[in-house]
Order: sequence, then structure tokens, then C-alpha cells
Amino acid sequence: MTETAQHKTEHGQGGTIQLPAPTHWPIILAFGCTMAAAGLVTSVWVSVFGGVLMVSGCVGWFRQVLPHEAHESVPVVDHAVTIATSRRLVERLQIGPEQRALLPVETYPVLSGIKGGIAGGIAMILPALLYGLIAQHSIWYPVNLLGGAGATSSSITTAEIATFHWSWLLIAIVIHSITCLLVGLLYGAMLPMLPRRPVLLGGVVAPLLWTGLLHSSMGIINPALDARIHWGWFVISQVTFGVVAGLVVAREGRIRTTGRLPFFARMGIEAPGLMESNPDAGPPLPRGKENHR
Repeated sequence: MTETAQHKTEHGQGGTIQLPAPTHWPIILAFGCTMAAAGLVTSVWVSVFGGVLMVSGCVGWFRQVLPHEAHESVPVVDHAVTIATSRRLVERLQIGPEQRALLPVETYPVLSGIKGGIAGGIAMILPALLYGLIAQHSIWYPVNLLGGAGATSSSITTAEIATFHWSWLLIAIVIHSITCLLVGLLYGAMLPMLPRRPVLLGGVVAPLLWTGLLHSSMGIINPALDARIHWGWFVISQVTFGVVAGLVVAREGRIRTTGRLPFFARMGIEAPGLMESNPDAGPPLPRGKENHR
């Protein structure tokens, strides 16, 4: 008789199953241990009584398992069991492309922000030079302020700042170039927030934000430069930078975002069901022949 058939004969409908016989000796042993411990704070006779119960419990328990374990036969009764869940079922929402208001499907590449920063940096030179001609009658005044004249001692005169200096011109070119690249990179990183309004973001929102930040902190960072900056013209030059940068970005092509894709797909991990299969892959080759395909 096979093992399966024997199992059906022993445990089928109307059969019996062998279980360990019930015993009261473990309870007697546990009660004896409790009485023996209680006698330590009460009386020695309580401990003696507990010791007698412990010995009786051990002897009685051992006799039920040695030399053969005591068993009893229990009849097997089959019951039909229906498995059902009591949890509520929640219907999944079907979200279409028209409902993706919080996640932009398309956005501008970060490189377009860098291009906009370069173009805006060139465009903002014009209002800066115009301010120098109108307010100080010299185009070198804003250049020298950016190049370090504003950071010098307060004893320097306005006429000295309005004259041409090679060192301040070179410093101004370096500072202006690095700043425009960094702001353009930051601007490109901010584009996913307002992908449909790059001119509004670059021409109004961003210039007002960093102008307000500089205006509130320049008096602490460099009071001498803060006293010589005309903040009205500064805002005009920054808005010019932002508008030109926004127009350049708006002319760039958009790319599809990957935020809608699963995490493993965005990491480039080939997971079944997430990545498109390669139709030219073919069946796996035997070991040692992979390099001969």
C-alpha cells in the first residue's frame, strides 16, 4: 500500500487518528514549582509540600512517555469549510491622460535652461550699460561695481568707479559668466514646476524672488555695495534676463517626463512586464557560445 493510500485509509471519513493522551501531570509539576518558591518567603513546610508535588509530577509524566508514549484514538470527522474574506474590496481608479494635472507629461530639458541663461546674460548687459549712461554718465560704472569696486573701501569716489579698469573688467566678465550659467542651470531645474509658462517663471517670478533675496541680505553681506546699487535698474536688468531666457527656452522642444514610469523602469533595470522586450534577442544560447552570435 502506498503512502497516499495509507493516509486516506487512516484519516478518511470514519477513520481515526492517533493523538498524545491527555495528562494532568504537567500542571501538578508547575504547581509544585510554585509552592517550592513560595516557601522561601513563607514557611519551610510549604517548600517541602511543593517538592513532593514536583517529584510526583516528574514521575507521573515520565511514566506516560517512557518506555512508550501514551496515545488515544480520535475519530476523524470531515467538515465542509468555505473560505471567504471579510475585507472590503476597493475598486481601482482608471486615470486617463486628461486627468494628469499634477504631473506634467512633457517638460523642457535642463540644457534649454542653460541656453536661456547664456542668452539672458547677454541681453541684460544692455539695461545695465544704459543705467550707467543715464545715472553716472559712464558705461563702466555698472561694470566696475560688478568687478569689485563696490567691495572696496568707502573712500573710493564715484568718478574713480566710472573710469575704465582692466582688472575690474576681467573680474566682472568672470563673475557675470559664472552667475549666468548657474542661474540658467537653476532655471532649467525649475522648469518642471511651470512647464507651460516659461516666460512667466523666468521673466517675473524668478527675478523677483532672487532680487528680494539679494536686497534683504546685501546690507549684511556688503554694505558698501548695497549703498551704490540702484535696485530699480537692477530689477529691470533681471527681468530682461528672465524674459529673454524664457523666450529661448520656449523655442526649445519638449521632452516626455519619466515620472509616470515605474521606479525600476526609470533606473533602467530590465524587469519583465515593465521594459519592452527585444524582438532580436532570440532564445538563450548554450554556455560557451554567447560570444559567437
